[in-house]
Amino acid sequence: MNSTPSKKGILDKYPILKHIVFNDVTTLALRLLILYVVIFITQVVFYIYNHESLGNITLAQLPLLLKGSIVFSNISIIYINSLFIVLSMLPFRFRAHRLYQKILFWIYIISNSLAIVVLNLADVIYFHFSLKRLTSEELFYLENTNNAPIVKNVIMHDWWVVLLAAALIFLMVFVYKKIKYHSTKIKKSYVYYSINTLILSIVILVCVAGIRGGFRLGLRPYTLSNAAFYTENPQQANLILSNPFCVLRTLQVKALDNPHYFDEKEVNAIFTPYHYPKTPSVYHFDKPNVMIFIMESFSKEHSKFYCPELYSEEEGFTPFLDSLMGQSYVFTQAFSNGMKSIDALPSILTSIPSYKRSFVLLPQSLATTEGLPKILNNQGYGTYFFCGAEKNSMGFEAYAKIAGINTFYSRNDFEAERKVDALTVEPYWGVFDVPFFQYVADKLEDISPPFFASVFNLTSHHPYVIPADYEDKVPQGHTLIHKCVAYTDLAFRKFFDRAKNQPWFKNTIFVFIADHVSPQKYAEITNTPKGSTAIFYFIYAPGSNLKGLDSSVTQQLDVMPTLLGLIGHQKPYFAFGRDVFNEKERFPMASNYINQLYQCITDDISIYLSDKGIQSAYSAADLYQEDNIVEQNSESQQKALLQLKALLQSYFNHVNDKKYIVPESK
Repeated sequence: MNSTPSKKGILDKYPILKHIVFNDVTTLALRLLILYVVIFITQVVFYIYNHESLGNITLAQLPLLLKGSIVFSNISIIYINSLFIVLSMLPFRFRAHRLYQKILFWIYIISNSLAIVVLNLADVIYFHFSLKRLTSEELFYLENTNNAPIVKNVIMHDWWVVLLAAALIFLMVFVYKKIKYHSTKIKKSYVYYSINTLILSIVILVCVAGIRGGFRLGLRPYTLSNAAFYTENPQQANLILSNPFCVLRTLQVKALDNPHYFDEKEVNAIFTPYHYPKTPSVYHFDKPNVMIFIMESFSKEHSKFYCPELYSEEEGFTPFLDSLMGQSYVFTQAFSNGMKSIDALPSILTSIPSYKRSFVLLPQSLATTEGLPKILNNQGYGTYFFCGAEKNSMGFEAYAKIAGINTFYSRNDFEAERKVDALTVEPYWGVFDVPFFQYVADKLEDISPPFFASVFNLTSHHPYVIPADYEDKVPQGHTLIHKCVAYTDLAFRKFFDRAKNQPWFKNTIFVFIADHVSPQKYAEITNTPKGSTAIFYFIYAPGSNLKGLDSSVTQQLDVMPTLLGLIGHQKPYFAFGRDVFNEKERFPMASNYINQLYQCITDDISIYLSDKGIQSAYSAADLYQEDNIVEQNSESQQKALLQLKALLQSYFNHVNDKKYIVPESK
């Protein structure tokens, strides 16, 4: 009677299979697999203990949550075990020695017991009280003298967590020892070293991709806010995060400042992010569509409309946008609230700035917000975001989701529906602006009003390339970015040539605003701190009387309140900006963090504040900021300093407390 060969027999019969099944790589993979099981157990415990805060999980939500959990577990495990992984794969024969394997065992057990088991289980309890994941911020409080009794009290009260930690550590030790070590069997030394060096290189490449969150070149390494990409509400993002990731991704930054310039009553009297609309808007629109173009690196200096003195004998690099500004409400003194694209999104969509650290990188960014898209969504608007980069490559999709965006279109969607070649997609970032704006126009034809749509363009970004067929159609300019800006301006022209014929066009408010100033600078004034944040910002509302020039200082933070005023929103909302048309009582200013100083720009003066006090001040008339008048301590300086301090104190108080919603009772 024939019998089926045993597994051992098959491997003996085909030695090549034995080398594939039993070697250093499979041994390492099995050892790391233990950690995925351990993290999953801690996440289940985390959810059970904090169920009330995290909310119910439906079966429909589960696949995406599990996917996110694996992504963040990958990052944590590779971070913590990078030394163990490299030592396990060193291309030398001594790695098979018993003593070497024992050293690897202790590195594995000690590092993962502390970072994977203890750290994750500690947060089961910590999150219950703080409603935020434990980060490096908490490390700054370890010197407190009352830590020991607090920890002792927690252990006594939640003793079961200690037992669970011990059980998980025992599980790691037990299973690790059950995985028998099998070294790679290659007799010839030159073959052994060559193959194992190649394997080590591949393992390192995979680890780097795992830490960054993927292999894509344009991918920005994952931050805490990326967890929102895998959830339907911000609180559930805390479930798929793991503490090693949270601590390690925030290690390079200090704890949040919490300046205390005034008592609570004083600061609220000077500045408050709570808005209570009282009167009808100066301008009125009947449930209009809202479309925001966030323009990459659009400095004021690119435009002849803004800077006629620069282009007396040429038309500048934004002729179409300049013509559109002639029919728009233009802010001639507009400034960015950050220096990076990722800072622009919370500033524009939710009116929350970034100081010292990008808001989206803070664990507090996962708290519930009610930004512009979410408010409009609650009023029946469809909410959309268009970006020609790969999905979440710059963290945009994650924050857009937090802000209330329901539908996100990316390079992935474009490539699934359009022809892709060197004339449509730039290999590093994504889709060129002309074809992508046409893609946006196509999608808007199928969207039912009212809608909110935000479009982020890419081409006016390093490495400053445009499609070959446009090289002779746009001016080369004076800096590397100028031809890209001219190309993007042409993309806008082509988009509006189509949009103006659409039925939704005349009932749409278009906002054009830059994310930040370009690093490629042409005008001398742009090199000043103030000029380094001077950006495009204008509102175009076809068929309305919303036209004119406004020379008062405004900023990205003002976009959300101003738009809410234009659509007639009458409910309280949270924003650090002001409605420029309907909140004349609020102080016009722009603030940001530049050159390690807080910059506050007003109609009369620019001041610069450090943690030690005001450092410099320049009159608005001093265009090149050459005459420091801080010693004069003028009334304008005092007023700007008062407002800036109140804003900073209010900002850090609300961020530390994770409060971005207006209380129900005034």
